[in-house]
Amino acid sequence: MATPVDARSRRRWIAWAAGACALGATSTRAADPPLTHDAVTRLCTFGDSVLDCGRYNEHGLDPGRLLVRNDDALFPEFRGKDLRSRGPAHLEHRAVDGAVAADLLGQARGLRAAETSIAIVSVGGNDLLRGLAGDSGAGVLAFEATLERFLRALPVRPVVLGTVYDPTFGDDTRNFLGVPAPIARANHRRVNEVIARLAAHHGRLADIHAHFLTGDPSWFTNTIEPSLIGASEVRRVFLAAV
Repeated sequence: MATPVDARSRRRWIAWAAGACALGATSTRAADPPLTHDAVTRLCTFGDSVLDCGRYNEHGLDPGRLLVRNDDALFPEFRGKDLRSRGPAHLEHRAVDGAVAADLLGQARGLRAAETSIAIVSVGGNDLLRGLAGDSGAGVLAFEATLERFLRALPVRPVVLGTVYDPTFGDDTRNFLGVPAPIARANHRRVNEVIARLAAHHGRLADIHAHFLTGDPSWFTNTIEPSLIGASEVRRVFLAAV
């Protein structure tokens, strides 16, 4: 049978243990990052002039800038639909006019993982211009391996891959590649199939090619570059995926 002193000691020990547990629980909660709706969204762009086309219009706008912050005066349709309408957002612009798949890893160099990040990628057009349009098989396989290495190494998710558009709108009389149209179109299709396959495995697809077939020549400048309207239309396709 416990003495009164033993009972008091036991009560003191229980009270101390309960306090210690509560303190430990409080400390654990304090160490966790607070949940907030004010996290900054980082939009990272990779690839070629489809995303780095600001130099081709008088406003210096490209799809990434429009995704983060719409120009309401130029494009009132997209008022309230940009990333900043959802919360704080900023652009990490790494796409470079003229880039090919082999340049992607270099564009991502030094990029660190961060919460609330999105990557958008447009690549393949310059690869086609520099030889893949006339490829007999091995080149497209190498393109796929290179793009997959980049996607595996990229420390950003989700990642959205854009297909390669056709500035001729399917009109063989406008072929400018120096490669017979049937061969060029077959390889264009193969490149887009690679992009769609990797998008299904690593992230999401933005089918720029399909959307641009519904457009008109005002969407382009310098034959193959997105005009101001084209930049907004590229933004439209990626916006649906982010």
